[in-house]
Amino acid sequence: MRVTVLVPTYRRPDDLARCLSALLRQARAPGQIVVVARADDAATHACLADHVTPRVLNVEVAIVEEPGQVAALNRGLEAATGDVVAITDDDAAPRADWVERIAAAFEADARLGALGGRDWVHEEGRVLDGERELVGKLQRSGRIVGNHHLGVGTAREVDLLKGANMSYRREAIAGLRFDRRLRGTGAQTHNDMAFSLSVKRAGWKLVYDPRVAVDHYPAPRPGEDPRNAQTLASMRNAAFNLHLILRGHLPPLHRETAWWWYALVGTRVYPGLLLAALSAARGTPPGAALARWRAVRGGAREARRALA
Repeated sequence: MRVTVLVPTYRRPDDLARCLSALLRQARAPGQIVVVARADDAATHACLADHVTPRVLNVEVAIVEEPGQVAALNRGLEAATGDVVAITDDDAAPRADWVERIAAAFEADARLGALGGRDWVHEEGRVLDGERELVGKLQRSGRIVGNHHLGVGTAREVDLLKGANMSYRREAIAGLRFDRRLRGTGAQTHNDMAFSLSVKRAGWKLVYDPRVAVDHYPAPRPGEDPRNAQTLASMRNAAFNLHLILRGHLPPLHRETAWWWYALVGTRVYPGLLLAALSAARGTPPGAALARWRAVRGGAREARRALA
């Protein structure tokens, strides 16, 4: 089974060099490595020219003209030729047995459409080392349980995967592309959720195995979608993307349940009325809490209109 590793990158040459070095150390060498880069990204092209790994590994550079992660991922899928496409971020470093474990899992189970694993997050000189059994689930309320960076236990089926560490059988994604309707000029939040849910809806198994691991060094995101959705624009974009995906993938009753749960309760990232009120009660300036709520609900309404 031939494994293609797909790495989209943009102006993070030091991170990319670390990622490529990790791929060089794989116990099972990838059959192909596709690095997707913008034509005007001089720092990335200098890294690829100067770093030793492109001269040792089978690295192909796919040029993308359009900004955003969705366009980069779709360009990478076009260039990928492997039986399995293993996707990771440029700020991640796959562990030495990563490709080996991915290939073994797909070889062992013909119904396995997608495989994800743990990304060990490194922040401020420490590793986030919690433990969670519940990983990658879309609950009846519409609430997303991620925890991919904290998962422990054995391999098990899940609903969705995380973009820093997800692999797909070529047969399972034939004709499938990342959703170009998603908003944002940078990360385009939740594109991984939309893609993995599409594979699951098609009847394939999605599995999370914490032993399929990468080390993740979260780097700043370019564009209007900074990490942790810190701006009102990025919050609106993320809420639009979330609700577009939920309405597109859930059955009618489930999607209405999700709509009202997010409107009335919500989460810390996507506050509904209750969470917005609690935030204000706990000391967030009322004006700021109201602005966050308006941004989130504005994005949600725009997504609903887009699918009307």
